[in-house]
Amino acid sequence: MAKVHITNVVVLDNPSSFFNPFQFELTFECIEELKEDLEWKMIYVGSAESEDFDQILDTIYVGPVPEGRHIFVFQADPPDVTRIPEQDAVGVTIVLLTCSYRGQEFVRVGYFINNEYADPELRENPPPKPQFEKLTRNILATKPRVTRFKINWDDASQN
Repeated sequence: MAKVHITNVVVLDNPSSFFNPFQFELTFECIEELKEDLEWKMIYVGSAESEDFDQILDTIYVGPVPEGRHIFVFQADPPDVTRIPEQDAVGVTIVLLTCSYRGQEFVRVGYFINNEYADPELRENPPPKPQFEKLTRNILATKPRVTRFKINWDDASQN
């Protein structure tokens, strides 16, 4: 049984400019004290074709975690545009929030993102090279994809 349950995620500053930081307010419940840190990661998927373009935007460690309800804002800078294939810059992609305990990922929350030009003229006739400063990022906040994984929560050496 999982010892940590994400109970709510609020996408902040959405929609926003492509270059604004990502911001998520995360609420989670811990059903018993965790002696070690939870590792949270925010990952931007640069291309559906290959994981080689995924970028870890930030990693934070929270812990030790007492039993109870916890809330924090996870903020990260936008992705490095030089690592995004030009053909994948505009359109739909994904941002992932993952959480691990003792190196084992136990939950992943994925959001679809639509990066598009705010200017209707640019939307109709996109430039050959992406103009990131003119892109708007819109995270589809109402339909996250949540995947849970079973992990060993207990330290096997403590018997």
